[in-house]
Amino acid sequence: MFALSKIVGWLVSPGNILLVMLVGGLMARRWVWGRVVASAAVFGFLLVAVLPIGPWALSRLEERFPAGATPEQVDGIVVLGGGAQLGLTEARGQLAYNEAVERDLALAQLALRHPRARMVFSGGVGELAPRGLTEADQARQLLQSLGIDPARVSFDPIARNTWENALNAKALAGVREGETWLLVTSAWHMPRAIGCFRRAGFEVRPYPVDFRTAGGFAWGLRFGLSNGLRSLEVAAHEWAGLVAYRWLGRTSALFPAP
Repeated sequence: MFALSKIVGWLVSPGNILLVMLVGGLMARRWVWGRVVASAAVFGFLLVAVLPIGPWALSRLEERFPAGATPEQVDGIVVLGGGAQLGLTEARGQLAYNEAVERDLALAQLALRHPRARMVFSGGVGELAPRGLTEADQARQLLQSLGIDPARVSFDPIARNTWENALNAKALAGVREGETWLLVTSAWHMPRAIGCFRRAGFEVRPYPVDFRTAGGFAWGLRFGLSNGLRSLEVAAHEWAGLVAYRWLGRTSALFPAP
């Protein structure tokens, strides 16, 4: 199932779809349908470049669970992996991160802010070809480099996706009745993550980080193909994930709400 999810993820990528349409249409340009397909691909790239389609789709996800005040009493914190670039870390010998680095930074910040809270970090290797290093390993190294004792954190180096994050985190947390737990992940990922944790029977409060939009969205013309396509890729992956997880029974709702 994990391998299938990776294949489907590649197939629903807007950039991949448009590129296949463009190449296929050009190869078949001697026929009318080929020229139509190629033209549609060019038009699609143009729309992504001049209209904020990607940011709009991303903002719908990010605004679902907006950032709020942190409760005074925090008994536990769960941080989901997704920010580490394990290949670069292994190749260069330095901790390397992608745009979701705020997840790991929040782990360190919250560990200092809530010294008595129990902490769980869930992150293995979300790739078809696993590496020796896991996201949990890298998070442990980050804490050590910042002078924070990693023994405070229960690490899950096995989880490969959001559903496994929820199951493994619940097993490690040992939640007691009446406790308040925070869930830290990217704002655009929060709806699916909350849905998975609810389905797993682990009630958490959202602590969104890694915002990609500024809020207060407004339509307008601009030109930026790479940024527009990147936003659309992230949004399409997440919306497809919401649909797939609901179909598989892994979330509490199609689009979980507060």
